[in-house]
Amino acid sequence: MSEIRANITAVGMYVPEKRVTNHDLSRVLDTSDAWIRSRTGISERRIAGKDQANSDLSVRAIQDALEGTPHRPEDIDLIIVTTVTPDMMFPSTACRIQEKIGAANAWGFDLSGACSGFLFGLSTAAQFIRTGTHKKVLVVGTDVMSSIIDFEDRATCVLFGDGAGAVLLEPTEEEEVGILDSTLGCDGSGGKFLFMPAGGSHRPASHETVDKRMHYVHQDGRNVFKFAVRVMCDTSVGLLQRNGIPTDQLSLFVPHQANMRIIKSSMSRLKLAEDQVAVNIDRYANTTAATIPTCLAEAHRQGRLKKRDKVLMVSFGAGFTWGGILLGWGMDPP
Repeated sequence: MSEIRANITAVGMYVPEKRVTNHDLSRVLDTSDAWIRSRTGISERRIAGKDQANSDLSVRAIQDALEGTPHRPEDIDLIIVTTVTPDMMFPSTACRIQEKIGAANAWGFDLSGACSGFLFGLSTAAQFIRTGTHKKVLVVGTDVMSSIIDFEDRATCVLFGDGAGAVLLEPTEEEEVGILDSTLGCDGSGGKFLFMPAGGSHRPASHETVDKRMHYVHQDGRNVFKFAVRVMCDTSVGLLQRNGIPTDQLSLFVPHQANMRIIKSSMSRLKLAEDQVAVNIDRYANTTAATIPTCLAEAHRQGRLKKRDKVLMVSFGAGFTWGGILLGWGMDPP
């Protein structure tokens, strides 16, 4: 019998309308467009409106994915939402999305893997597909990072933006199509370098935590950068070698969009050309769990991928977490 694999059959994205450029930030912070561009590669980012929650962005991305396809919300079996900025602690954002889109036959849950969350979610969804118990699984990577960013801290606020990406996974037995291989990992000793100190059961919200600005992202940029460069390259090389795929046969490399210098370091070590790499950090900044699915959505929309093209997605995030997925693209160009 042929192996059942999970295949991406629909992909979509959404970013808020509000653009915040580096010049906009330089009016309220001691920074400049040149400083931000040279260190991050970011030109602008999108910021959600006051009435836009995580589930609102997610719904728009799902609608974009399903538009023009025969798939209906009531056909969905499972919704996995990967995020560190849910609408609220409970109910889950997956439950709120399920109601909003009318996916009456689906169950769902939220998954927290920080910037690696989308790949964790894809790998989790693939298991439900492979067992044969689920036929249509939505995986959504969405974050409203502006809700947990200190806009008085120039070291972090320039790095992040808001956005959402969504994919539909279905079973396939076609050769060289679907999720072919993956590797996932975490190292809890790195948690002290990228975290939000308060808001959970360890340090519940109080006057003290609010006064000390403990409900925002705290980052040790140097240690995060060093870890990211190493793990992105090692994960990529390991997956390609394990599957006997030379880098010149890789159609698209989709790295997490945290810093352009990290992406270029990976490109250099893997000897990749620019047309093999998906980049949108310049326009959207780091949208955390949304970076990889938004890159996939744009690449598909631009006709950069054809059926059976090899796609390598790699990420790292707070935790520390990391992951890589090798994919045989399963959709024709639009």
